[in-house]
Amino acid sequence: MDHSRVPVIEALQAFRDRGDLVYGPPGHKQGRGADPRVTAVIGEGVYASDVLSLNGLDDRRESQGVTSQAEELMADAVGAEHAFFSTCGSSLSVRSAMISVAGPGEKLLVSRNAHKSVISALIVSGVQPIWVHPHFDTERHLAHPPEPDDVRRALAENPDAKGMLLISPTDWGTCADIAGVAEVCHAADVPLIVDEAWGAHLPFHADLPAWGIQAGADLVVTSVHKMGGAVEQSSVFHLQGERVSPQVLKQREDLLGTTSSSSLVYLTLDGWRRQMVEQGEELLSAAIARADRIRRAVDELDGLDLMGREVVGTGGAFDLDPLVLTIDVRGLGITGYQAGDRLRAECHVDVASADACRISARITHADDDHTERVLVDALRHLVSGAGSVERPPRVDLPAPRALELETVMTPRDAFFARVEQVPVAEAAGRVAAEIVSPYPPGVPVLAPGERISQEALDYLTSGVQAGMLVPDAADPSMETVRVVVE
Repeated sequence: MDHSRVPVIEALQAFRDRGDLVYGPPGHKQGRGADPRVTAVIGEGVYASDVLSLNGLDDRRESQGVTSQAEELMADAVGAEHAFFSTCGSSLSVRSAMISVAGPGEKLLVSRNAHKSVISALIVSGVQPIWVHPHFDTERHLAHPPEPDDVRRALAENPDAKGMLLISPTDWGTCADIAGVAEVCHAADVPLIVDEAWGAHLPFHADLPAWGIQAGADLVVTSVHKMGGAVEQSSVFHLQGERVSPQVLKQREDLLGTTSSSSLVYLTLDGWRRQMVEQGEELLSAAIARADRIRRAVDELDGLDLMGREVVGTGGAFDLDPLVLTIDVRGLGITGYQAGDRLRAECHVDVASADACRISARITHADDDHTERVLVDALRHLVSGAGSVERPPRVDLPAPRALELETVMTPRDAFFARVEQVPVAEAAGRVAAEIVSPYPPGVPVLAPGERISQEALDYLTSGVQAGMLVPDAADPSMETVRVVVE
């Protein structure tokens, strides 16, 4: 296919060249009605590019032909049979993917290190999760993806499961054995969904971990805004094989998605695909080399422990994204929360994630010599000034398997049950009725339907005192917890 083509961008240019006047949405009329104070911040081009897909970029007779051409080019670029654009982020895409495989009351194997959006999908859909627990790294207090044997056991115990949802890469850059898990799933004739929100860049360089479609997954969801070059909320479904029907997937996405798709998302997805096909290997080679230089610089800083390929192996990760710099800061006597706050306040450096133990920084094709230097200098500043940072409150980090809570109700039943808000001192042993997830990265510690353990409560309450944020809890202070009425 001709990857110099960008159907969405070409349609937008044609729209501008024609000089069409629109007498429908959007109401700002390509920026003519926008507040100049807003335009001064975001620029005229954003409004000028905000055009309806139908009767704007496309017309009624073409019936979304522009978008479908761009999707066909995307599929070809990454080796998938089908690709579908989504403008509501992978939070919505993964929900659509899940209900394309399993319905209300049906079982779906789900990796328990899933993002809160997966738990939301279980609540909305009524799908019954069969949790497949990740491998817990006791030294780093970090969860690595489940292995094929874990999935094999879960399928043997639940032969009526409709499929498996795997998360890879994780928020900290560790990757699953997707090919091994796909082989296990296909032996049972069930599909494998991969939530690859952090892996949009993986198809475009041989030195990066294998990506889902290449490794045999049936349906892969990527967030192109995370590691790619499209704007926020840009997401793509990639599909191959016959285990998931493309027609069913489109219908399920249409059920949840917006009828007012953003042309800004579509055109940046279209442009990013062209950029990666034409320049991806060169750009990503430079990014990998840059990340390697930063790694060498960090290795020379006392008190910082940069996660490397030592975590790859049985019981750990299957692979590691070299563009993710996961840095344990406990050697400085501080928490990741403190490190992230200090870097932002004193160096104007915003990290990707922070928890009680570590921070992470992600390098993409957009980084350059300046951003490389700023990050390294900021980390040096962090190390040199760590002695003056107030000692953090102690976080009660959970022991291995302590967060593998007993599931006694489906997430949907618990979420919509009669509930009450109880003091945290009375919550142990009760059934959670809400999602409680430290953010970022947004992986729930408590999911609706799980019996709350004292270890989980100790971790959350001590974490909040040390700087943890749990914005989705009804009581973010974690003084009370929402539970099912007994």
